[in-house]
Amino acid sequence: MTVTYVIDGSRVTGLERFWTVIGEAVNGPGGYFGRNFDALADCLGGGMGTPDDGDFVIEWRDHERSAQALGHEETARYLRESLARVHESNRPEVRRRLDDALAGRGPTLFDLLVDVLTAETRPGTLRLL
Repeated sequence: MTVTYVIDGSRVTGLERFWTVIGEAVNGPGGYFGRNFDALADCLGGGMGTPDDGDFVIEWRDHERSAQALGHEETARYLRESLARVHESNRPEVRRRLDDALAGRGPTLFDLLVDVLTAETRPGTLRLL
């Protein structure tokens, strides 16, 4: 039996809200399913809420609204906050990515989330609706 987890894209208003929405989609109210990109990848690997031995799909409904909320503006906010926390050897790269986001260029948080969701699952698991 295939389990379907539904991300309601209309509820995604920023990255922090995304973590809440996916956690609740997979594990119910108050559920956890990662609060950063590495944790999300780990959770998708199984044993952290997804069925270890079963099939699942993720339907990201109204994903266009999420794409807008997780666009360049939110990406720049995230990178600005990250800049203060990253190791100094990584700061030039984060600064470059921040400059790109501020100019409306480069991958957005939405793009990065889609990348993780597709890279860490079987083909066809993520359905953008």
